[in-house]
Amino acid sequence: MRMDETLSKKLRILADAAKYDASCASSGAPKRSGGTKGLGSTTGSGICHAYTPDGRCISLLKILLTNYCLYECAYCINRRSSNVRRARFTVQEVVDLTVNFYKRNYIEGLFLSSGIVKTPDHTMEEMIEVAKKLRRDHRFAGYIHLKTIPEASPWLIEQAGLWADRLSINLELPSQQSLETLAPEKNGRTIRAAMGQMHERITEAKAEKRRFSPAGQSTQMIVGADATTDEGVLRTSDGLYRSYKLRRVYYSAFSPIPEPSRVLPLKAPPLQREHRLYQADWLLRFYGFSVDEVAAGGDAGMLDLDIDPKLAWALKHRERFPVDVNTADRELLLRVPGLGTRVVDRIIAARRHTTLRLDDLARLTPGLKRARPFLVTPDHRPTRLIDRQDLRARIAPKPAQLELFG
Repeated sequence: MRMDETLSKKLRILADAAKYDASCASSGAPKRSGGTKGLGSTTGSGICHAYTPDGRCISLLKILLTNYCLYECAYCINRRSSNVRRARFTVQEVVDLTVNFYKRNYIEGLFLSSGIVKTPDHTMEEMIEVAKKLRRDHRFAGYIHLKTIPEASPWLIEQAGLWADRLSINLELPSQQSLETLAPEKNGRTIRAAMGQMHERITEAKAEKRRFSPAGQSTQMIVGADATTDEGVLRTSDGLYRSYKLRRVYYSAFSPIPEPSRVLPLKAPPLQREHRLYQADWLLRFYGFSVDEVAAGGDAGMLDLDIDPKLAWALKHRERFPVDVNTADRELLLRVPGLGTRVVDRIIAARRHTTLRLDDLARLTPGLKRARPFLVTPDHRPTRLIDRQDLRARIAPKPAQLELFG
């Protein structure tokens, strides 16, 4: 594919503008192949960083249809008043880029978002047309993720689900008050209504065994642009998971932008905060923790940046440990630092046939060093944790100075 200079310039601008959207993982897509007469697949390894739960890597072309936008969201570099280079793809240009990049083995799918041009309905129609052309005209069976626009017609959002593997509607900020301050054209109630509509259609499609956004829906929240605590962010996420069965909530640390609004903070939050929120989110979804339990591991509603939230909870609840690895139930084992869900399932399966000792655990998990103070085996009984004043210092990761070379 020989790309002309104009198209190359558009691609540089609109690929760079798309980097602020974190919600582009392709987890949940069914295995599918275009076969001998079609294009693409949702299997295999690629060059981008979108990973499925089973470890497969899906390469995605991640772009905006346009970075022109009618909205004035204070935190967005593409807001209406922003002095940035603008560009706009035609529908056919996005289709051609996707097909040609696939044929060159650069990608296996498409993540398409957009600023709002003319009207939300007009923008949504063009994004749907891209997906429709790929599926119909090129029999493209690769992964397609469309970022839907909640202000668009409900009928258009439903149409998007017919062609995309996943839909995402960005909540952007954890509270209605923050949206009113930083994104006055957006409405949290409208966004949640669109999420509810998508949840109903996805549920109906599964029950009727027909195709409709088979990889579900996701959303993204910006962290650090407002004063919401980590506890507040997690409560919002927990409510979204419970109400709409979202596949993922993505967290994106606020990044200072040129010519910022005075309502924005002067400094970005530490990136470690974003990392801790992802860890806490995992505890809520897969480890049986509640928001109250996770938030209690830190102070003033903020997660501890120095240690992960599971370890922070364990150190504050030392009376629950150590636990006997051969008799403890799954729920309690999942709360042991260093033990993940797969390791716990291996432990439960193995102890049906033998009494597990410390060497057995070493073969089952690479995280034994972190788990040892919290576990009892026939050949290992740690001292009472409540008496170990230096426990955190002994098991918390040591800060290390990065080398400039090597």
